Amino acid sequence: MGMVMHCLLMYRRVCWFVVFVHLYTFALSFSLKQYTVGGIELGNHLFESRLVLSNDCRSDPFIVLSTSSYFLSCEDLGGVGSFNTTCLINSNLYLNSDLEVYGTGNLEILPHVSIKCPVDGCAITFNMSGNVNLGQHVTIIAGSVAIAAANLTVEYNSSINTASLGGSPPSQTSGTPVGNDGAGGGHGGRGASCLKNNKTNYWGGDVYAWSTLSKPWSYGSKGGGTSGQNQFGGNGGGCVKLIVKDMLYLNGSVTAEGGDGGLKGGGGSGGSIYIEAIKLKGYGTISAAGGRGWGGGGGGRISLYCYSIQEDIKVIVHGGFSIGCPGNSGAAGTYFNAYLLSLRVGNDNVTTETETPLLDFPTSPLWSNVFVENNAKALVPLLWSRVQVRGQISLYRGGTVVFGLSAYPVSEFELVAEELLMSDSIIKVYGAFRVYTKMLLMWNSKILIDGVGNTVVTASFLEVRNLVVLRENSVISSNTNLGVYGQGLLRLTGHGDAIKGQRLSLSLFYNIIVGPGSLLQAPLDDDTSRSVVTKSLCETRACPIDLITPPDDCHVNYTLSFSLQICRVEDLLVNGIMKGSIIHIHRARTVIIDADGLITASELGCSKGIGKGNYSNGAGSGAGHGGRGGAGCFNGLVSNGGDEYGDADLPCELGSGTEGPNSSYGRVFGGGMIVMGSTQWPLLRLGIYGSLRADGQSFGKETMNGNGSLVGGLGGGSGGTVLLFLQELVLAENSSLSVSGGSGGPRGGGGGGGGRVHFHWSNIGIGEEYVPFASISGLINNSGGAGNQGGLFGDEGTVTGKKCPEGLYGTFCKECPIGTYKNVEGSDEDLCTPCPLEDLPNRAFFIYERGGVRKPFCPYKCISEKYRMPNCYTPLEELIYTFGGPWPFALLLSGILVLLALFLSTLRIKLVQSHSCGANIGRQSSHFSPHLLSLSEVQGTRAEESQSHVYRMYFMGPNTFREPWHLPYSPPDAIIEIVYEDAFNRFIDEINSVAAYNWWEGSVHSILSVLAYPFAWSWKQWRRRNKIQRLKEYVKSEYDHSCLRSCRSRALYKGMKVGATPDLMVAYIDFFLGGDEKRVEMVSYIQKRFPMCIIFGGNGSYMSPYNLHSDTLLANLLGQHIPPTVWNRFVAGLNAQLRTVRHGSIRSALVPVMNWINSHGDPQLEFHSVKIELGWFQATASGYYQLGILVVAGDYTIHNVHHPDLVGRSHSECLRKDAASLGKSLKQHQQSLPYSSHALSRKKITGGINGCLINDATLRSMDFKRDFLFPFSLLLHNTRPVGRQGTLQLLITIMLLADLSVTLLTLLQFYWISLGAFLAILLILPLSLLSPFPAGLNALFSKEPRRSSLARVYALWNATSFSNIVVAFFCGIFHYGFSSFHPPDNTRREDDQWWLLPTILLLFKSIQARFVDWHIANLEIQDFSLYCPDPDAFWAHEPCS
Repeated sequence: MGMVMHCLLMYRRVCWFVVFVHLYTFALSFSLKQYTVGGIELGNHLFESRLVLSNDCRSDPFIVLSTSSYFLSCEDLGGVGSFNTTCLINSNLYLNSDLEVYGTGNLEILPHVSIKCPVDGCAITFNMSGNVNLGQHVTIIAGSVAIAAANLTVEYNSSINTASLGGSPPSQTSGTPVGNDGAGGGHGGRGASCLKNNKTNYWGGDVYAWSTLSKPWSYGSKGGGTSGQNQFGGNGGGCVKLIVKDMLYLNGSVTAEGGDGGLKGGGGSGGSIYIEAIKLKGYGTISAAGGRGWGGGGGGRISLYCYSIQEDIKVIVHGGFSIGCPGNSGAAGTYFNAYLLSLRVGNDNVTTETETPLLDFPTSPLWSNVFVENNAKALVPLLWSRVQVRGQISLYRGGTVVFGLSAYPVSEFELVAEELLMSDSIIKVYGAFRVYTKMLLMWNSKILIDGVGNTVVTASFLEVRNLVVLRENSVISSNTNLGVYGQGLLRLTGHGDAIKGQRLSLSLFYNIIVGPGSLLQAPLDDDTSRSVVTKSLCETRACPIDLITPPDDCHVNYTLSFSLQICRVEDLLVNGIMKGSIIHIHRARTVIIDADGLITASELGCSKGIGKGNYSNGAGSGAGHGGRGGAGCFNGLVSNGGDEYGDADLPCELGSGTEGPNSSYGRVFGGGMIVMGSTQWPLLRLGIYGSLRADGQSFGKETMNGNGSLVGGLGGGSGGTVLLFLQELVLAENSSLSVSGGSGGPRGGGGGGGGRVHFHWSNIGIGEEYVPFASISGLINNSGGAGNQGGLFGDEGTVTGKKCPEGLYGTFCKECPIGTYKNVEGSDEDLCTPCPLEDLPNRAFFIYERGGVRKPFCPYKCISEKYRMPNCYTPLEELIYTFGGPWPFALLLSGILVLLALFLSTLRIKLVQSHSCGANIGRQSSHFSPHLLSLSEVQGTRAEESQSHVYRMYFMGPNTFREPWHLPYSPPDAIIEIVYEDAFNRFIDEINSVAAYNWWEGSVHSILSVLAYPFAWSWKQWRRRNKIQRLKEYVKSEYDHSCLRSCRSRALYKGMKVGATPDLMVAYIDFFLGGDEKRVEMVSYIQKRFPMCIIFGGNGSYMSPYNLHSDTLLANLLGQHIPPTVWNRFVAGLNAQLRTVRHGSIRSALVPVMNWINSHGDPQLEFHSVKIELGWFQATASGYYQLGILVVAGDYTIHNVHHPDLVGRSHSECLRKDAASLGKSLKQHQQSLPYSSHALSRKKITGGINGCLINDATLRSMDFKRDFLFPFSLLLHNTRPVGRQGTLQLLITIMLLADLSVTLLTLLQFYWISLGAFLAILLILPLSLLSPFPAGLNALFSKEPRRSSLARVYALWNATSFSNIVVAFFCGIFHYGFSSFHPPDNTRREDDQWWLLPTILLLFKSIQARFVDWHIANLEIQDFSLYCPDPDAFWAHEPCS
């Protein structure tokens, strides 16, 4: 009673004192600085109010002194200074009552100073506006300690200690255990109890103060005693409150631990610690751990309200060690981060079986994180509880959370968080569990849901929106229905990872990966769980409608047929094991079973079933399903196998098993059922690289009857069902899909029948939309099980597919073989009918058609892409057969060409005016040159010029770019007296330089010779004309005639004139007298004209045949001896003979000319005292020589010409008859061209012209050269005229059109063969193949005098095009002779006749060439009497008969 009165008196004093202090501090608050930390105002008045201790820790927190004693000074505490400035306490204080210090300054407790109040519940309070510093080894000990400061520093080895000094805990709490069990006290965690049995776990003191978790201020509870003498164990921990405006630097310790109960009492529970600061730094310790005792005390409660906490601060709330039961320490207390709203329950790896109850979680505001770690064990005990945080719920390092009570597993729990992270931890749920989180990560952890198989308990759901990962033997298991939902990835990483349930549904994930060694299983392994799932299906033949047409939503309950469901999952990858009685994969996109993966329903079907096996007198038969079970045989007794059942086209039954007469015989299960996809939502792709099985169970053990003797074993179970609704299947090599029956038991057991496999294909493409959807390289096993020792094998099961549409056949709807068609629905291979061969072209073969052939006419393809459909013709053949075939096309083309030729001929006759047929032969013969008339004719020749003419000096050489014209040095004898020799030689140098060609002219000619020879010939003729004009201008205008002796000739520039033959092959300079010579000299000069050499024009080629050009000057000169008519007739006849002389065969060609001169010319000319001899003249160093005639007139004779005075002594060999000697000298000349000493044997005739007369002896010795174009002379050669010019021109027109037509057809043919061949034929030589047609039209429609020359150009183009034909033959031989393309043996290559068109073209061009030759002859020789063999008729101009 005295004690009570004392307390009442003190309470009154305190109340008056508090009133006074409030008035005083209110006045000071206006002058104190205000602080805000994280939205918390830390003014001095807040400090005041916060330091007022509640009744939980101390009803009176102030020192009971007199009124004046409240204002303790620094000196009163043995210090130096003032509390309003700085107070240094350097003396130890030992108190027996509460202490409160107040001031506006700083407080520093120097090292090794201790302030102790070792009384339970004693309160020490420091309320300072400045800084508080506890030096090293400073100790403050009391039941409760409260410090308020701007900054607080606790140095090394300093401590604020309220351990085991707690006062009484709050009323109406059960923190102190009841009884004498020595249990620990409870506070933040339960105290441990070392009493327990198999059903109930006991604990000591219970938890309290959950509502003040964020600002704890409760004493810990005492531990229980072990006897009446020892009623209590260790004391509870005290209270600590530290309020710091800015930074708390903690290098020491702050403790509120429970007391030690020893062997005779339980440990006390930890107290309360609340710290509020902006920054908490240092390396110190904050502990509210439970005390040690017979039963360890529970941990206390710690709350830190700090913006920043250094990680080196150690916070301890573990339970105390239990001496009586070392494995069951006190439960962990709570550590709450009030700023982050984060709860941490950690036991610092102290082993316990005592829980830390977590009561209701706040909903506003939500906590951010909850951590259960380090062997802490948390309990959520409510019947319905919702654990919701904004961030993570994490269980680490042995942490355990238990939801519900094991004795009442009917509760429902919800866990809502952003992330659920588990590492080496466990969540146990008694009842139903619902998780809503974004991420679930498990490492060697377990979620165990125990509904005791009670159907009253609703299904558990784990809804994880983003990611579920199980690693290192993590397991999620439920003995009731379990659904795991998500929108991201579900990954079971490796061995030991598993998700199990009685019924299991995984749905809404984007990907599910079942890693190697991991497991998805439903039902569980016990028979009870299996029976719950399969019982209803084993007793009925009805097909579960929810498997064939399942509902759109994904849920799990007891009314559904499946045991394991994958629903609305994009991709499923199985590297581990999926195991279930009824596996249903619904609304998935792809399923991949990797090489080590297994989806199995084997041995998980019915133990009896519709097709159950029989057992009679020791004979056990196999169960039936897709095939009948094998009969069992034992000691002559036979037991028939189970019957077939189910629909092969839509199977949906479990396999049947076999049971013995009683449980001792055992039982055998059939295969389960695997359904993938549905009629509405088929599987997009199934890739099997491992195994997919629904096999029946085999029976392998020996069976005994009641007397212990062995009897026959049970038969094997039948295979189950694999029903696949899918679009694409890959059954890879070394993979398997099996529904085989199980093997029969020893001593005559029959094998189980095979199961059923059905592929229900969806969206089978037809025609071009068809894509092969089944790749089968592995094994599909539907065999029956093997019998044992007389037991029969079970029959095979069925493997069926959906009926295939038209064009497809078989189980996997493959395309009918090439060359067959199918126009009905069905899967039988015999429905593919062979296509008729009558409609197949010769160059074609049947080809593959996507989706198979659905019509009787099978598609085909030509043996090469070059042939054109549908008849496999070449473009040429397609053109030909368009008009009825080769012969109709040829006749039609011929008719068109004839009509077109007639039209062109008519047009030509109207447009072209023919020249008069009465033109003289000489004039006609002069028109054969393609370009140029005689310069003498163009300029005209006056009669007086012939009187003053002295000599005609011919240029030497062929006038080519390599060997241009040139004049020899030294003047001839005929003019040596009218010229100055030195000046003449200078003139020779100058005119030879003018006659030479530039290098680029020859280069252009060479290039054109390669590309287009007719152009090269035209270029050469053009340059020749320019050269003649240049020579003419030079002699006439530029040269001063200084070599002439005649002054008049030099003055008038009339002593020399340049001329040339019309074919531009021969040029010459005529020398004339000036008129100022003496008469005697003039007569002498004129007498030297004869004998006269006249050089033939031309070179014996097709374009330039030999001809004798008689200009007016020559005619006038010879007219002095021969009448002009005789001379002109002779010239015309001689030219008619010369035009057929070819240089390449000059030996034989000159014989008719010589004979003609002898028979026709000489007799008439000799009458006029003129003798004509044929000879060669002006041989050059290159071996080129010119043909001509030697004219001897008047008193001169050939004999006189041979006189030594004229010929010279060194050249008399030319007149010898020894042809061999002459031939030898000729050959020496040809072989030694550059050396004049070995030159051709020459004869100086008429003043220096080198040459020799041609007779029978010299003709045989004449040598000649043939160039590479000589073969063309077989086609291009000048002939005699044939007449019928109109008909001939019509034929040429027809051949020209035919040539063009065949040329185009040939190009079309070779374009089809090869583009390279087409270009080669067209461009080798360029333009040659197509140019004959325009050249021919140009020649036919041209007018005189260029008709014959253009005809020769046309003939030249025609001959040049032979090179293109040769290229065509080479290309054809190369393509068809060396081509790697070989058509099939059963095809015919009509294009082997590729050579036909080039051959026809070659024939046409040959005929065309001959027609052109005749045409040119008709144009140039219109007087056929020139070829009259009768000389008299010839000279009489009479036509030959």
